[in-house]
Amino acid sequence: MAPFGRLETLCPELYEHHLPLQTWPESINQVNKTALLTWMKETGIDLVQINGQRRYGGPPPGWVGDAPPTGSEVFIGKLPQDVYEDTLIPLFQSVGKLYEFRLMMTFSGLNRGFAYAKYGSRHSAKVAVSALNNFEVRKGCSILVCKSTEKCELSMDGLAASLSRKHLEVLLQEAAEGILSVTLYPSPFQKRAQLAVLKYSSHRAAAMAKKSLMEGNKRISEEDLRVEWLKPDLKQKLRCSEGKSSATWVPRVKCPGSPKEVHAPLSPVLGKALELLDALCRRRRLGTPLFFTKCVQVNRNGWLRFWCQVVIPGHPVPLSGFTWVQQDMAGASGHDKAKDMLAMQVLSVLGREVA
Repeated sequence: MAPFGRLETLCPELYEHHLPLQTWPESINQVNKTALLTWMKETGIDLVQINGQRRYGGPPPGWVGDAPPTGSEVFIGKLPQDVYEDTLIPLFQSVGKLYEFRLMMTFSGLNRGFAYAKYGSRHSAKVAVSALNNFEVRKGCSILVCKSTEKCELSMDGLAASLSRKHLEVLLQEAAEGILSVTLYPSPFQKRAQLAVLKYSSHRAAAMAKKSLMEGNKRISEEDLRVEWLKPDLKQKLRCSEGKSSATWVPRVKCPGSPKEVHAPLSPVLGKALELLDALCRRRRLGTPLFFTKCVQVNRNGWLRFWCQVVIPGHPVPLSGFTWVQQDMAGASGHDKAKDMLAMQVLSVLGREVA
């Protein structure tokens, strides 16, 4: 816990670890693992392992501009389990500029037989499908390459009828990052149970959450939970019963489309929101707010996109979301501006709770 009044920035190294050879079982596929580490050293490419997947890029070094649009990712299947990024990344880079490459991994250090490659454009993704589907990565081993569906919604069935939405939000925040909204419905499949629809900020965030929830669902319920991608027919069925649902979401600030939007009028609270929030928490004896921020994107117009979270000891759930701030050469840093924007949103939330 930080000292009183101190704001801290989230350090991604707490949740990510880079690739050490000694963490792999020594006896499995040692030759290819050694070849991978040699290739990494020669190319300077950095791979980061997070919860069962190994990632390059997202964005890669030197990337300028926004993240690629939806439809820029391809799914890669039927991979031999002993093939690694030293073979796959050069292959998929040969047809277009890669933004991100993710290889799904087992605990033994073998891959799980599939991966995802995200390109800088939809056109490059189409070229990859045309050029690399049924490509032989080695003799007799043809791979599958097709457009990724990039689903962002999960369904979680079998939740206790007594489980509150706020309690579920806390558990989901602990399980994985990127949750945007939670909607609870009476389960259409089980008596005296609830079904939750979870919406995430990206397909990757949803996939990570799905894996985490499936492996650790005993933390949420003593009963067996079904965590699946939200099916279209179930989504339609739930929409027809929306009067019985209970939903919550974190407001998200959209990316400014042009410099003209810089001149939009600002709230007079902005710039003093941190002080006001700190004073309000002291007055209500909620404890000192602790902020976490992480810059996740930079666009060509000089805007920075931040993921932000504030934990208030006396508040039942952390509050988080995404915001855009403009980069400048003087004055407050982007992290400070992001904290101030989040503080202003939190002031609004706490005000509604009292009203």
